[in-house]
Amino acid sequence: MDKGVTFVSSEQVSGEHESYVIGVDYGTLSGRAVVVRVSDGVELGSAVLDYPHAVMDTTLTATATSLPPEWALQVPQDYVAVLQSAVPAAVRNAGIDPTRVIGIGTDFTACTMVPVISDGTPLCELPEYTARPHAYVKLWKHHAAQSQADRINDLAFERGEKWLPRYGGLISSEWEFAKGLQLLEEDPELYARMDRWVEAADWIVWQLTGEYVRNACTAGYKGILQDGAYPSEEFLGALNPAFARFAVDKVAHRIGQLGASAGTLTAVAAAWTGLPEGIAVAVGNVDAHVTAPAAQAVNPGQMVAIMGTSTCHVMNSDRLAEVPGMCGVVDGGIVSGLYGYEAGQSGVGDIFAWYVRTQVPARYHDEAAAAGQSVHQYLTDLAKDQPVGGHGLVALDWHSGNRSVLVDHELSGLVVGMTLTTRTEEVYRALLEATAFGTRTIVETFQDSGVPVTEFIVAGGLLQNAFLMQTYSDILRLPISTIASDQGPALGSAIHAAVAAGAYPDVRAAGEKMGKLNKNVYLPNEAAASAYDLLYAEYTQLHDYFGRGENDVMHRLKALKRNAAATAATAATAATAAAADATAPANLPVLS
Repeated sequence: MDKGVTFVSSEQVSGEHESYVIGVDYGTLSGRAVVVRVSDGVELGSAVLDYPHAVMDTTLTATATSLPPEWALQVPQDYVAVLQSAVPAAVRNAGIDPTRVIGIGTDFTACTMVPVISDGTPLCELPEYTARPHAYVKLWKHHAAQSQADRINDLAFERGEKWLPRYGGLISSEWEFAKGLQLLEEDPELYARMDRWVEAADWIVWQLTGEYVRNACTAGYKGILQDGAYPSEEFLGALNPAFARFAVDKVAHRIGQLGASAGTLTAVAAAWTGLPEGIAVAVGNVDAHVTAPAAQAVNPGQMVAIMGTSTCHVMNSDRLAEVPGMCGVVDGGIVSGLYGYEAGQSGVGDIFAWYVRTQVPARYHDEAAAAGQSVHQYLTDLAKDQPVGGHGLVALDWHSGNRSVLVDHELSGLVVGMTLTTRTEEVYRALLEATAFGTRTIVETFQDSGVPVTEFIVAGGLLQNAFLMQTYSDILRLPISTIASDQGPALGSAIHAAVAAGAYPDVRAAGEKMGKLNKNVYLPNEAAASAYDLLYAEYTQLHDYFGRGENDVMHRLKALKRNAAATAATAATAATAAAADATAPANLPVLS
């Protein structure tokens, strides 16, 4: 914790002197604010704002121009709009006196990057750059820097860089350095104009406090900061001479520890939020990592899976180990005094949503509506009583690439076993199972590397699907506990705000009082678990065949897709130019 923070007395957090904190969770499509009572973690009110620009993954809104494959951009002012809308609405809904709010904490998807000039203004807000895609926020699911990630990995392996094993041997295309190298090589003018390459988690804190503080979590997991150092200038220059000083000039900055105060709320941010000027603002954090104390899951062996559009797996351990394909291990990356590990799956809820949106016949939507159910629940109910393996299918959950343990976003989804009698709900169930198989692959990799997983705890929106949770328990052969909150990341951010404000001495102590957990809600069924073992063996064979280099057809198909898009774009440009020439006035002779 920062020096000079004054602890709030027990009298101040109880009875008539009750105090409150705000947690703000920035997700993929929306931002949520929650008002939390400091003394016991009770959530009193919340509000959500859907980002007005959502995710730009096909078209740049400002110009209506098409984006290449694998891009995913956002507009940073959407994040400020959450402060202006959701925070005051949550306070109103809670019915509290805003003058009793003592702190605010935020969390973000990661790695989500904002290119800014020295005062924090995003490049996309400069009029001359509004039409340039690289000027916008690159969301975590922007996977277009895979070729840059491949070069980073190959060079790091060749040189024996000591930091590479801390990331399971592979750096992701989602992370800071790959995305930064892509920016340099595809738009060098913007790269030169950019003063800072900032995690959105830190950018929003900058807007709240007027101070840029780089949080220890994303710096370690996404920014390759290990043992106090970034990759060397020599290494980065070998990738591209113009990239040599990337870490020094664009990335390196003062590091704030998790749970510390990054500063205090400015007058401008107080006007946005309706909160008192000068209250504590917690150092930024990642949505997954901040959830661990909210689920009372910070002890070694407790793996927390935050299951939403994607899944992030985090856990603490008292030992440092090299886990193949992990997203990283950082000393104090979740709580101080323990090594924090991260792994993940790039697509989970996104896969289910894609399937319902694009593959499910209209009659299922009509029948679900008639039954008063979501299509997801309707398909689940149709499929849940079928015996394990009864659909004759096995799927690979790589529709958004593979984050762990293969760290390869050139991979793609697959369903094997379909026939002319395969039903829509059966494919849906196979996709549910595939995400559980992917999680089991992660858990077993940790186990095999000497980092035992003894308890599996789920947070996030997908825990509402009881069949999915039971499927995970059966496939993992582990009891599943669930967070007793519908908004775990926001609660976790509020917990960090309470620590930053001095209400608790550290994050562990705050989590014990303010966190919420339902223990062992789902237990594995032995008969189902044994049947799933057989399907998992098939999944593993497909996983290794397509994912470990024996058949690179998925890579080749992605390359063909990119080449076709480039050819079409070139043809369209040529056609536009030809049309312009055809309508231009002919050159007239000069009369003497």
